[in-house]
Amino acid sequence: MARVTVEDCIEIVPNRFDLVLLAAHRARNISAGAALTIERNNDKTPVVSLREIADKTLDLDELRDSLVIGLQRIILDDDIPDEEDQAPILAIEEGQTAPTEMSEADMLRALQSDRDNGPDNRF
Repeated sequence: MARVTVEDCIEIVPNRFDLVLLAAHRARNISAGAALTIERNNDKTPVVSLREIADKTLDLDELRDSLVIGLQRIILDDDIPDEEDQAPILAIEEGQTAPTEMSEADMLRALQSDRDNGPDNRF
């Protein structure tokens, strides 16, 4: 069986940089235990990932999305408070008078904010 070369895969993924990223990501997935879509035939993991790309046994869009998600540094979270939820905290930080009634959650956020932004009192 002939070895897989970049020329075999470049027809499927025309950008060499994208090809390297996708093949490396797939090789890491295989090393982590992902199921193979072709037979290994004593090939090493990077060669198997290139052969999968050349044989078109992978969904490249799904692989690309997985790669992007894996490289993201900011994870969007629904638990992030809105500006309205942070209004009492922002008022305290700006030196305005504190609201007369503050919920426990707002008080906890304000105290944590002061602790995180305050001077370093460690010795």
